[in-house]
Amino acid sequence: MAMPLIRGFVARRRRGAAVLAALVTCSSVLTGQDLAAADGIPTPSVPAPQLDWSPCAHGSEFDCATAKVPLDYGHPDGRAIELAVIKRKATGPGRRIGTLFFNPGGPGGPGTVQMPQNYRSFPREVRERFDIVSWDPRGVGSSTAVNCFAGPQEAADWRASKAAGFPVGEKERTAFIAAYRDLARRCQQRDPELLRHVSTADTARDLDQLRRAVGESQLTYLGISYGTILGATYANLFPGKVRAMVLDSNIDPRAWTNHASDQAPELTTFLRMGSDRSAAATLDQFLTLCGAATATRCPFSAGGPRATRRKFHQLTQRLRTRPVGAWTYAGTVADVVNSLYAVHPGWTDLAGRLQNLWQGHVPKHPPLPPAPPVPHPNPYLGEEQAAAVLCADSPNPRNPGVYHALEEASAARAGDAGRFWTWATAGCATWPAVAANRYRGPWNRPTAHPVLVVGTTYDPATPYKDAQAMAEELANARLLTHYGYGHTALTNPSSCIQAHESRYLIDGLLPPPGTTCRPDTPPFSRSAPRPNGGVATGGGGMAGTVS
Repeated sequence: MAMPLIRGFVARRRRGAAVLAALVTCSSVLTGQDLAAADGIPTPSVPAPQLDWSPCAHGSEFDCATAKVPLDYGHPDGRAIELAVIKRKATGPGRRIGTLFFNPGGPGGPGTVQMPQNYRSFPREVRERFDIVSWDPRGVGSSTAVNCFAGPQEAADWRASKAAGFPVGEKERTAFIAAYRDLARRCQQRDPELLRHVSTADTARDLDQLRRAVGESQLTYLGISYGTILGATYANLFPGKVRAMVLDSNIDPRAWTNHASDQAPELTTFLRMGSDRSAAATLDQFLTLCGAATATRCPFSAGGPRATRRKFHQLTQRLRTRPVGAWTYAGTVADVVNSLYAVHPGWTDLAGRLQNLWQGHVPKHPPLPPAPPVPHPNPYLGEEQAAAVLCADSPNPRNPGVYHALEEASAARAGDAGRFWTWATAGCATWPAVAANRYRGPWNRPTAHPVLVVGTTYDPATPYKDAQAMAEELANARLLTHYGYGHTALTNPSSCIQAHESRYLIDGLLPPPGTTCRPDTPPFSRSAPRPNGGVATGGGGMAGTVS
């Protein structure tokens, strides 16, 4: 989802940007009648791409390569596109099992950037036993990418034409909708053919080609946030090729596809998923735990949970009429939701920024994360990349005029977070493309081996109930519950979760039914990081969306 996956790498650069997505009525939908051809061997067959690995940079521990795949698997002799691929070799000499493929979410998450950034978060045993491979999905980053602007300044001017976070008031709503209508026009003019071939089903076929390219007979995979819907799609297109699959912070496939209905959707993707309610519940936990802590451990604490909630409400109300520098009400709410993704240091730093705002001080700008060791460490990651992918899969209302009413209904049940998540898919109302290929079920094809589904109880983007739904909808899956906070267990460490994932990925051993885990370090505890003066950190989620 934000969708996260959204956000991570992108959020640190575009804090408060609305999530793009789009609704399309697809000309070709993969359903049960297509599955015989889809299971493992694209029709017509496509040779596996060649991967010529070389160090990503001088002295780098990561290797890079470029894969060429068909734009349209139905016409493999037509236009080819490029995928930027990255690998970190297994660190345990003589103990290598194979290759683990990783998708960091989004849609729009660049694997060549986020895999190196998250590499140390993988369990040590997994790093020892597997080459870890990731890639920038088609349409994204350093792969053949959707880019609807002539240059960086033109893209910056477009971003400045709309409110940060989400629109407040009729004037901002009008400008917001006009900006995304303009973006749709620009994208349609630049590369309309590419826009029709960046769906999740297309990327699942790319993943199978990469599996073949590294010589694996079956896929070992870890997907977070949007990467869970990619994994579920792969598992049902290529069920015989699943060796092991961990899906962390899940999206309910039925919500993603609007129950495979051909009717116009009444709700946006994220409202169907329940992202608004889940973000509200996570924010409430943040304020509760902050209020129960001392001001030394949580600077925004008002001495108790109830008083801290009241303080937050007073702050957001004040920001509606009196922004602090560039920190508007909507931009602050977007920053809050994004910063709930990573508990350490996200929650402690968020508390520092909120206290700065409460005192009328402009918080410090977030530092850029270390540049990854890749040829293009800062690829262009515009909002249109997330939109182009999500448009191919997940229906959203086509009438821009309904979003304000949806916002008010969501705010009634989820407060400020509801406003953020409603407008996160506003770009879909005018998106121009129609996906040439979309998968929307069934989701229960028996896989060669079972799937491990990981869900966190307080997740600001992908609700725990979506993990429960994923585990129920897949043919053979086991749910592992993380009684914790934040978006993805990968970036919010739990030794318990890591131990179960390692046993599953290495030996194929699932945790017993009903297994639960807790985080290693609770928020605002004695062992938690102290606030660092209000420096922001992004969440991880739909690159511009959930992961």
